[in-house]
Amino acid sequence: MRRNFPARCISLLIAIGAIAFLHCGGAAAQDLTGPVPPPKPVQAQPPQTAVPTAAKPAQAQTATSGQASLVAPAPAAEAAVPAKPARLEVPTGTKLPLILHNAITTRNAHPGDPLYLETLFPIVLNNKILIPAGSYVQGEIVDAKRPGKVKGRGEMHIKLNSMILPNGYTVDFNAVPTNAGTGGDESVDKEGKIQGDTDKATDAGTVIKGTAIGAGIGGIATRTGTGAGIGAGAGAAAGLLAVLLTRGPELELPRGTTFDVVLDRTLYLDATYITFTDPGHASTLPGPPNREPTRSRSPF
Repeated sequence: MRRNFPARCISLLIAIGAIAFLHCGGAAAQDLTGPVPPPKPVQAQPPQTAVPTAAKPAQAQTATSGQASLVAPAPAAEAAVPAKPARLEVPTGTKLPLILHNAITTRNAHPGDPLYLETLFPIVLNNKILIPAGSYVQGEIVDAKRPGKVKGRGEMHIKLNSMILPNGYTVDFNAVPTNAGTGGDESVDKEGKIQGDTDKATDAGTVIKGTAIGAGIGGIATRTGTGAGIGAGAGAAAGLLAVLLTRGPELELPRGTTFDVVLDRTLYLDATYITFTDPGHASTLPGPPNREPTRSRSPF
């Protein structure tokens, strides 16, 4: 006997089957794909040191998909190095004739006192005037020594430091005197030290004069030869005492004294300042008169 299911029962069975189908299908899909693995951690890469390379012309890199083109920067221009000025050389051993403008004596000279001189003759090299006449030279006293009372001569050591050319260009240099025209008998040694004269003739004359005066006085007083001899001895002693109590002649460098100096090293001149066409003109100064050495009258 065939039974007829009611319509409500049929709808319920369809709904149950649909739910079962959906549940089975989802489980099957999960079995096929498997569990999704977690993402791997990204390791930090160490910074790479840039390796310097030779400068190359700037090149444009072609842009790839989704990237902008990159242009390498042009290398910085190197700073221009200024050219060194041309130099002219006055060689070692060149002689410079000079004349002194300020008088000096060992009586009151001290180390550091200035000297003012002037060149007398132009220095020309390869038909080019390097140092015109009338260029100023400045120096100083290094040491000064007064003459002794018994022995020793006056001495002075000078050095030259700088030169001012007629256009104002100033250059440092070193030179020592080799000769001095002082009007007396001063001399210069090989180290550039100037030495004064001695007064031996005057010293001997002083003793002789004292002896004669003493002998005359003794002879007149006693009217005998013995008295004259005693007087002569006393006069000689007095003359010798006068020599011993006074200093020898002072070293004097009067205004107008001439020097010959020699460069002890090469003198370099900037060629841009050496454009002289006139040999120059030195000041007209009278030379010192000839004089005899005289012993100081003061014992100090």
